[in-house]
Amino acid sequence: MTVSASEVKTKGVSLFDKLCSAFEEVVISVRGKDKYVVLPFEEYEQYRAYKLEKAYKEVMQDKKNAKTHTDMQSHLDKIEAELE
Repeated sequence: MTVSASEVKTKGVSLFDKLCSAFEEVVISVRGKDKYVVLPFEEYEQYRAYKLEKAYKEVMQDKKNAKTHTDMQSHLDKIEAELE
């Protein structure tokens, strides 16, 4: 979910700017538990690219090892079997 800057209190955005310039990431805790991480958008883009590249490599490895399905029904059958 994307929240516009106008939805965040002005001080909140400036606080994130200040903290993100001093730290690589900012962890937000809720009731004493770590819940969110704020990081610069460029770092988020790098993280997303890493995750997509990792997923792509996993799919290619599955394809190489013949762990893919050639039709939708066999895929659905496998999912149903794993759910039982």
